[in-house]
Amino acid sequence: MRRIRSRLPGRSSAVAVAVGAVLGLVTVPSAVPSPRTTPAAATADNTATVFYYTKTKNWERYNLHYAPDGGSWTAVPGVAMETACTDWVKKTVTLGTAEGLRAAFNNGSGTWDNNSGKDYSLGTGNITVKDGVIAHSDPCAGEEPDPTPGDGNRATVYYSTRTLGWTTANIHYQPAGGSWTTVPGVGMRAACAGWWKTDIDLGTADSMKAAFNNGNGVWDNNKGADYSLPAGITTVFDNTVTEDADDPCADEVPDTRAPTVPAGVTARADGVSVVLTWEPSTDDTGVTRYQVTRTGGTGGDVVTDVGSTVFSEANLEERTTYTYTVRAMDAAGNVSAASAAATATTGTKPPAPAAGKPLGTDPRKDPIYFLLTARFNDGDSSNNRGGSQHERSGNAAHNDPMFRGDFKGLVNKLDYIKGLGFSAVWITPVVLNRSDYDHHGYHGYDFYKVDPRLESAGASYQDLINAAHAKGMKIYQDVVYNHSSRWGAKGLFTPTVYGVRDSQWSWYYDEKQPGFEYDGLTVDPKSGKSYYNGDLWSTAEPSGNTCVNWGTPTGGRSPEGYTIYNCQWPGPTSGMFPQALYHNCWIGNWEGEDSRSCWLHEDLADFNTENAQVQNYLIGAYNKYIDMGVDGFRVDTAVHIPRTTWNRRFLPAIQERVTQQHGAEAARNFFVFGEVAAFVNDKWNRGSVNHSAQFYTWKERGEYSADDEKAALEMYDYEQQQGTGNQPTSTNAFLDGNTYHAPDRSRFSGMNVIDMRMHMNFGDASNAFHNGKDSDDSYHDATYNVVYVDSHDYGPNKSSERYTGGTDAWAENMSLMWTFRGIPTLFYGSEIEFQKGQKIDCGPSCPLATTGRAYYGDHVAGTVTSSDFSQVDSATGAVATTLQQPLVKHVQRLNQIRRAVPALQTGQYSTAGISGDMAFKRRYTAGGTDSFALVTVSGGATFTGVPNGTYRDAVTGDMRTVSDGTLSVGAPGKGNLRVYVLNGTGKIGTDGPYLK
Repeated sequence: MRRIRSRLPGRSSAVAVAVGAVLGLVTVPSAVPSPRTTPAAATADNTATVFYYTKTKNWERYNLHYAPDGGSWTAVPGVAMETACTDWVKKTVTLGTAEGLRAAFNNGSGTWDNNSGKDYSLGTGNITVKDGVIAHSDPCAGEEPDPTPGDGNRATVYYSTRTLGWTTANIHYQPAGGSWTTVPGVGMRAACAGWWKTDIDLGTADSMKAAFNNGNGVWDNNKGADYSLPAGITTVFDNTVTEDADDPCADEVPDTRAPTVPAGVTARADGVSVVLTWEPSTDDTGVTRYQVTRTGGTGGDVVTDVGSTVFSEANLEERTTYTYTVRAMDAAGNVSAASAAATATTGTKPPAPAAGKPLGTDPRKDPIYFLLTARFNDGDSSNNRGGSQHERSGNAAHNDPMFRGDFKGLVNKLDYIKGLGFSAVWITPVVLNRSDYDHHGYHGYDFYKVDPRLESAGASYQDLINAAHAKGMKIYQDVVYNHSSRWGAKGLFTPTVYGVRDSQWSWYYDEKQPGFEYDGLTVDPKSGKSYYNGDLWSTAEPSGNTCVNWGTPTGGRSPEGYTIYNCQWPGPTSGMFPQALYHNCWIGNWEGEDSRSCWLHEDLADFNTENAQVQNYLIGAYNKYIDMGVDGFRVDTAVHIPRTTWNRRFLPAIQERVTQQHGAEAARNFFVFGEVAAFVNDKWNRGSVNHSAQFYTWKERGEYSADDEKAALEMYDYEQQQGTGNQPTSTNAFLDGNTYHAPDRSRFSGMNVIDMRMHMNFGDASNAFHNGKDSDDSYHDATYNVVYVDSHDYGPNKSSERYTGGTDAWAENMSLMWTFRGIPTLFYGSEIEFQKGQKIDCGPSCPLATTGRAYYGDHVAGTVTSSDFSQVDSATGAVATTLQQPLVKHVQRLNQIRRAVPALQTGQYSTAGISGDMAFKRRYTAGGTDSFALVTVSGGATFTGVPNGTYRDAVTGDMRTVSDGTLSVGAPGKGNLRVYVLNGTGKIGTDGPYLK
């Protein structure tokens, strides 16, 4: 998960940080006024003037069919709309006390625009609906006669949206010495393709401050500085202001040519979903969007505007034929003729899949492929969602919504992962998330619900688990016990209101929708958003409020210029969260006791995990996924929960549930591995045993209070006093000479860990090797350590970039990981050095496509089948090219060799009697199996005191007979290795770019 390891400030400034982080999308002018009073209550004369854009519809008539909130719908087809100005019709309707309306538009002859079946949800005042986009302005306000000289200073402003993709534009301005207009400002009128215009009377002022917005919360305020515009004619294009400018539309020849008709329209049904695709149209100035018309079913004709050449619909009627046509539109509003029709007939909703059962085998046998589900492969575009940061992050410009990959995409590419040789897949958290940027899954909101943005008909989470098991592959689910989203945890505690919803905030924060529940996927009928937050804000102090000084201005402002009130945003010291369920403090010392009892980040509300109600909530939630048959849990932020709580509550609960549902053998091999983030290169994390990875692999060795909170403090103090020199040690990972011995598991806590020390040193394989084995006596059993080079958080040495050491270094790292103790793990795409050198995580400040969490599906497009691990039977398209890359060939063969030599999977190791840098011997003896291997990575080595006999190299097939206990091996070269196996079968696999 993403963390910021810095001391967070107290309430006032912490709230400022929180608001800035979330509202970075809406870069509102810094000079937005700060109303001191809340808006007046709704009266009985609320009205809405609805403007509807006509140029791309070409209907003969326009009707508004609507229902005031809480009221009845008009009779079909509704009320006729009247001409407002060029390309716009309008209708003013009376709403009484209602604060909005639901609406749809039609031509009176059966063709509808009902927002893809969801209807439009509109508020009060002036509202525009243009090509599916809702804004708040009067698009005809600028259509007044040209200014008359002598009436005062005038400013004519032209604003270009050619590089922004906006479908409307507003100007929010302040004449020098005057007041700002009311947000979002004044609607500008279309002047020519890509340009908007307005004329402003400045009175006696000779200049003004200004900012522009699209009416839906996306702003251009000159990077926070606002624009300074003089009287006269001014153009604003890509942050450049030109004074005394020529009319940018004066010499432009009107665009009257329509785009070409979309070709290759294809409709494909999958259950009750349809995906429509077509080839891009061409145009002399560029196609801006497409208009899809659907006929069929009981809902009548539906017209939807889309910005790409893919359109998808879900939850259609069963066994129904739908017909689709597509038109292309350009910036001037020219519309092509309709395409040839494409039809698709839906099937039936697939039945719920049966619960699965974990494979229940030793986890050390299963190399792990780690991926972010939402970023791996998109199998169903209908569940894609961009969230509130879609525009600001730049994801929209890349047509790359943060929730893009899904379980269907992963199921479709399990054969790719199997073909690489991996038999376990670690996926990011699956629970319903709620955050402004939550694609990674670590902002849990409803821990009992799988996030709908990951599921599809026939591709539920249960379907994924079952599909993986059918291929002999395990699913390890990332889980979070330490914290919820900043919105709390549904079913445990969710504050009903966080802060003031005044006129500054109301255009961005949604109104309450009784009965509507956030699920990340469903669009709120009021706001048109899937990231509905109307349950979080209020215009008046709520009943039962616990927040300290609710609604009082703090004296600070957000980076956007907003007045910040106490409790404007959730925080641990605000009083919003009950102390019984949530900790009420910020972490001050990352190696101190408060690291387990305070918030580690402003958007991660820290559970009081010592509280029985919290424990029961989490245990009950994760029992659900155990029952579904997952094979293990990767535990996020494990170090931020006391070891006593793990050992008393959570780990026994996991064992009990797995045993109850799936049996003792499955429980013994249910793999739990924790993230105990220790970003240091020493054996113990800055001398604090309580914050070191190996500490969590042990049972308690003291008797503490029956009260979990007191016990946590008692254990912490006791172990700190014991220090690093008086901690338990183990020989479970080590050979006794050349002899394997049964490990002593009597002191095992039930939690294994990620090998942070090796991870931190993988800038060089030799450093990783020597640092790793230096710590192995302090783990309960280091052969269970999960070992990786980089991840979704960091690269080696706490680098913020994906590993960029080069292909040879990657090969060497892999050769070490696949033969040394521990379980090799690869972060998705590393097999082709995907996004090497790119910043892993920059939040919403840059597009995901430029980061280490970029979308991978383009590299696995096509078909791939694999009948066995490391064996690809067939591949077509981009995935065939991916499978030919050198590190792919390398990891495939490493997996073949490791799978064929038990000593490399579950064996203990020793470096005694061995010369050479990365050289060791491993042995596993149990159940009739005796596997002994001598390994050297990159460099040469001499092994002495080893058993006599015949050794065969699994890489080259070379055979050596040892009669004096000594075997010498020459250096195979960087990234290469030698694996001499006593009584081995010889060469395994075929030579590749490194193993040869």
